[in-house]
Amino acid sequence: MTRRSAGILVHRRGENGVEVLLGHMGGPFWASKDEAAWSIPKGEHTEDEAPEAAARREFLEELGLPAPEGELLPLGQARQSAKVVAVWAVEGSVDLERVVPGTFRMEWPPRSGKFAEFPELDRVAWFDLETAAVKLVKGQRVFLARLAELLAQS
Repeated sequence: MTRRSAGILVHRRGENGVEVLLGHMGGPFWASKDEAAWSIPKGEHTEDEAPEAAARREFLEELGLPAPEGELLPLGQARQSAKVVAVWAVEGSVDLERVVPGTFRMEWPPRSGKFAEFPELDRVAWFDLETAAVKLVKGQRVFLARLAELLAQS
C-alpha cells in the first residue's frame, strides 16, 4: 500500500518576485542540515480522507495556523521516497511570529529506550524560488517548477 501525503504551498509576491513559505524539518536528524532540509507543510493521510482536506488539516497541525483563505490550485502529485505527495498552491500571507508548530515523539538517541518530543518544523521562512530550490527536499522541488509555470500562465 502506497503512503500518501498532502500539503499546501503558500506563495506571495515579494520584492524579488515570487516567494514561497517553507518549514525546516524538526528533530535531531535535520538539526544541523539546511540544504535539502526544508519542506512544504504537509503530512500523511489515509485513503478515505480527501487529499485537499488532509492538506488543510496538516497545514494547521504543522504550523498551528489555518492555511490562507483563497482558491487552492492543484500542483499535482510527485513521488517522494516511499510516498506520493499531492500539493496545492494558494496565494496569501502567513505571520511567521504566530506559527506554533506541532510536535512528534521519537526514541532519541536511537535504541536508548528514551523518548523525546520534537517540533514537526523547527522554523519557517519565506524564500524566493531560486533559493527555495536549494533548501527544499529534492522530492518536492518539482512543485516549485509547477508553481512558476502556473503563475506564468496567469
